[in-house]
Parts: sequence; structure tokens; C-alpha cells
Amino acid sequence: MNFKDLEVWFVTGAQLLYGGDAVVQVDAHSNEIVKGLNESGKLPVKVVYKGTVNSAAEVSDAFRKANNAENCIGVITWMHTFSPAKMWIHGLKDYKKPLLHLHTQFNKEIPWGEIDMDFMNLNQSAHGDREFGHIVSRMRKNRKVVVGHWSEENVQGHIAVWMRVATAWADAQDMRIIRFGDNMNNVAVTDGDKVEAELRLGYHVDYFPIGDLVAYQDKVTEAQIDELVAVYEKEYVLADNCKKGAKDHKQVREAAREELALRSFLKDKKAKGFTTNFDALHGFDQLPGLASQRLMAEGYGFGAEGDWKTAALYRTFWVMSQGLPGGCSFLEDYTYHFDGEKSAILQSHMLEICPLITKDKPRLEVHPLGIGGKADPARLVFTAHEGTGVAATIVDMGNRFRMIVNNVDVVKLPAPMPKLPVASALWIPQPNLEIGAAAWILAGGTHHTAFSFDLTNEYLEDYADIAGIELITIDKNTTISEFKKELRFNDVYYMLNRALEA
Repeated sequence: MNFKDLEVWFVTGAQLLYGGDAVVQVDAHSNEIVKGLNESGKLPVKVVYKGTVNSAAEVSDAFRKANNAENCIGVITWMHTFSPAKMWIHGLKDYKKPLLHLHTQFNKEIPWGEIDMDFMNLNQSAHGDREFGHIVSRMRKNRKVVVGHWSEENVQGHIAVWMRVATAWADAQDMRIIRFGDNMNNVAVTDGDKVEAELRLGYHVDYFPIGDLVAYQDKVTEAQIDELVAVYEKEYVLADNCKKGAKDHKQVREAAREELALRSFLKDKKAKGFTTNFDALHGFDQLPGLASQRLMAEGYGFGAEGDWKTAALYRTFWVMSQGLPGGCSFLEDYTYHFDGEKSAILQSHMLEICPLITKDKPRLEVHPLGIGGKADPARLVFTAHEGTGVAATIVDMGNRFRMIVNNVDVVKLPAPMPKLPVASALWIPQPNLEIGAAAWILAGGTHHTAFSFDLTNEYLEDYADIAGIELITIDKNTTISEFKKELRFNDVYYMLNRALEA
């Protein structure tokens, strides 16, 4: 993904009631707003002005072109003056991409000493945007509404969040997730309806037997392995037993062989993510933990034990947070540390944690793994840096997908873990472990999550709105009694909504 290759279109609403001169001024003001947004340095995606629309035909033409333009990830609309909303109906009905309604006006302040009726007729965003907002709401079209002057930093910040989410949404529409092996035996929460996922969320999930990947592994050359091991030696601190000539250096080379095979396979299949299963490793020397860690850092989605939903969500998190400093990873709830208000959850996995979430130089180590029945695997060992982030999962509730989000505080480990040679993070779920974990369980949350230090609730609310899926948030204000009510109300809403659709 490259933000520089993408565009967000800006369409201004008006009408011809006030004459051609007014339309000329609307056009000039719109150009200046777009120029100011692009020059602000706050927006990751270029805004392109697509003109003022004054009729239903012009609206339909603008949205039709936006739908068909591959590099257009969404449209920003603004009503400079009064724009009769019925003229937007057909264009909005056919429009399929994310929509942002910018409720602003060209001038920041009222010119008290100069204001007259000409100014009032021209600058009617307070009027026109409400007219437009009504028809979008009546049509039940999801959109983001941003209110404030276009030059203000907080307004540009909200637009930037939506742009990153719209980019991730565009990325998901041709996302292919490859599963090596099936879902782990009898596990429910990581499985779900793949057909509905493609209809609702855009991505496609394919199964490939591990033998197909082994065929790629057999073509890897020793020279390719030498080159990749040299990268390992440059980027990581190699444990003594992993260095050239040491007893486990062969395992490092086998891990490199698996990484080269995986990367080549994913590129050939044009896949953006994958899952593995430690029960399906026939023909592999070891669990491809190191390969999974490094591929996640490059942006490939990953889910353990066949968890295709988390693989796709991690990819989406990575796309949203490109260029931001905190990092993201696949994580799993592993074990608890009960310590009153400091009670926390140790996040880890057998091996597959992304190194983007640490500020330290990871150690490359080889140790036995008591599961999978394979040779000792290589892995990167590190601890996540401290900070606040979001952990999220998507679960299949039978009649809809539900995204569950928990704000968490990643904290320092209270003591070293010399006998646990894996990457890890320790976090306290908000508002605390007692409420956070109970709410997560009540909502049906998974033991796997996509985690980010950079994203906030705003990103995930925008994503859920675009996708049209349920969103449940657990944060510092959550109480169990109110949370239960929200779950019950949502169940009623979705049951009624399904009945109406039927």
C-alpha cells in the first residue's frame, strides 16, 4: 500500500438559484479549501477537487466516476450553500465507497461589519449541510460527519483518521487470506462464515494444503538462505547457539528457508495474509514462527490456528497505521497476573508476535517448543514497549459480525521471564482486569486480537460504520450493568433488522 497513489475526491454541493456568479465563487472557495487541506501536511491521502454539482445528473455523474476510479478511496462532500437534497438521491443510492460529510464553511468568522444578504445567500453551509444530512440519514447511508473550520488541526485530524480507514477498506476489497491447514480442531471462536465475510467485509479466504508450500520450500537455494541469514545477523542480536558454527545455526537456516518459501508463495498467489496451524506442518522442519513475525512486520496479515478473521484484521490495522510510530501485532491472551488494581494479562503466543511493537533490538533465539512435534524453532524474543493501545477482534454472532474493542495499557513487566523465550506484552485492560475481561467474555470475544499502539476508538468506529457491522467498545467508562444492556439492545436491533430485511 502507498498512500501517495490514492485520492479522496472532494465534491461541493450548490444550485443555480443564486446565479452563475455565485457558482464561480463556490468553485473558487472549494479550490482554496482543497489546496489548504493538501498543504496542511496532516492528511495521508491527496484530496482532489471534482467540482461543484448543481443537479441530480451532475451528482450521479460524480459518484459514478468515483465508484469506477480505482485510486479513489472515498468522497468528501460539502454544501457551500443550500443544495436541494433530492438531487443527491440517485447518486447516493448507487455510491459504494466510504463517505465523509465535512460540515464547514469557507470563512472562519462572521464579518460583522460587512455581512449582507448576498453573503448570507452564498454562505449557507449551516443550512445546506443539514438538508444534505437529512437525505443521507433517511437513506440509511453510513458516513462520517466532521464539524469545524477546514483549517483547524483537529478537523484535519478527523479527516486523516477517516482517510486511513478508507484506505484499509479499499485494501480489504481485494484481500486474499491463505490458510495452510484448517481451523484448529473444534475451536469455535476463530472460525465463522467465510461467504458472509466476503459479502460484508470484502476479503476472500482460500485453503491451500501445506504440501503446496513445501513445494516452494524445496526450490529455495542455499545462496538465498545465506543472503537472508545475513539480514538476520544485521537486524537482530543472535543468541550464541544461533551463530555460525554453533549447534542451532542449522535451525536458523531452516527458518530462513521457510520464510523464503512463504514470501514467494504469498506473492505468487497475490495474498495479503495467511494462517498456520501447528497440527499441519508436514514437510516443514519447524513451526514458521520467525517467518510469521517478519512477514507481519512487512504488512502481511497473520492468524494462528487457522484464525482467518484476525489475519485479515491485522492486515487492516497495519494498513491504517502505516507511517505511525507505535506498531501493531497479532496477540493472544495467555495467562493472568492477579495483583489488585494492577492485575494484568500476559499477551504472547507460541512464537508469532510482530516486532513492530518493541523499541528494543530483538534477539534471535532457538529453543524447544512443546507442541507441534517438530524440530526446535527459531523466533524473535522481545518485550513490547509501554503505552496505551487498542486490542480488537471480529466474531461471527450468527446473524452479524461483531467487532469488540478494548482500550488497554501496556505496562512494564514486574520481573524478568528468563525461562519463557518468546515475545510478549503485559497489559491492563481498561477500566481494569475484572471489568475488562468480564465484558470481553460477555461479548463473546476471542483469545486472539489485532493490537495497535497507534490506532484509537475513532479509527475502529469509522471502520465499523463503513463495513456496517456491530461495534462494542470496552474502555475506562465501561460498567458491567450498562454493558449488558448494550448487548441486549443490540441483539434486539439486529433481530428486528434481520426480520425487516426478510
